[in-house]
Amino acid sequence: MAALDLTSSSVALTRAICDVHSESGDETTLADAIEAAVSAYPHLEVIRDGDTIVARTNLGRERRVVIAGHIDTVPINANLPVQDREIDGEAFLWGRGTVDMKAGVAVQLKLAAELSAPPVDITWMWYDHEEVDSSLNGLGRLSRNRPDLFAGDFAILGEPSNGEVEGGCNGTLRALVRTDGVRAHSARSWIGENAIHKAAPILARLAEYRAREIEVEGLVYREGLNAVRISGGVAGNVIPDACEVEVNYRFAPSRDAAGAERVVRDVFTGFEVEIVDVAEGARPGLDAALAKEFVDAVGATPKPKYGWTDVARFSALGIPAVNYGPGDPHLAHHDEERVPLAQIDAVESGLRAWLSGS
Repeated sequence: MAALDLTSSSVALTRAICDVHSESGDETTLADAIEAAVSAYPHLEVIRDGDTIVARTNLGRERRVVIAGHIDTVPINANLPVQDREIDGEAFLWGRGTVDMKAGVAVQLKLAAELSAPPVDITWMWYDHEEVDSSLNGLGRLSRNRPDLFAGDFAILGEPSNGEVEGGCNGTLRALVRTDGVRAHSARSWIGENAIHKAAPILARLAEYRAREIEVEGLVYREGLNAVRISGGVAGNVIPDACEVEVNYRFAPSRDAAGAERVVRDVFTGFEVEIVDVAEGARPGLDAALAKEFVDAVGATPKPKYGWTDVARFSALGIPAVNYGPGDPHLAHHDEERVPLAQIDAVESGLRAWLSGS
């Protein structure tokens, strides 16, 4: 088992945990290493649920903050082990997970070990299965198995945010829009009905759709409606009798799941539509006292989070939550995934200053 030295720098920790392969479904080795590392610190109570590790202080403080980060990555593509690179004079760590989101996890691990007497109680969560279907999400599983661990007044998720504070998040919905036809030999196509051809209006409506910008509590969220997959066909000489377009709708946190579904069904009136997955977004929650203190402490100007993140899980529990972590979210899942060393240090400094009360 890889050993993690939590007294090393956040940059060194990022290198170490990135080099422990932990694609979704294969997090056990890294979870074991994290559990062993944080268990060495007597100020932390350590709890494990599957490959999710929780470490918390129990100092009897009046307020509690939950700080979380996922330990899984999307598949590796010749971008591990981590490399040190310099681009235009700036130092980077290059490799899978450096952005999404092991640099943020490294910062959290270091501070969890270091901050033995913070002015607020802290619950640290490092969880599995974030990059796959929401039904497998380790944070969701933990909330079902141990809802008591989610008690808190404010939450921070270490998702990449370029070292800035991103409030709330968009919701996300996936739908299947279907057409049907009649099979026939392609040499006698007029005998059948081509289901793929019937999908043309679906694609036309998507091409014509204009993303809306919606202001929620002072932050402007940009929506999007896009085809992400299309399938159909039987054989090279058969007119297809079925076609399916998978559509992803990213919707502002002003809408709930039912409202998002209505938008999608309205766009595709006349077609069979099946909603296969939906996760509501999260309102910014920046008016909460701890949120204001945090934003002031790190000197940030809050921005909206366009992607869906697990802040929505905290928001659903009534806990205001923000995204704050090193790394450019545009490089998440990218083969050129890389994080500036200076950004790792800056996020560490911001969190330490706030959590130590200095």
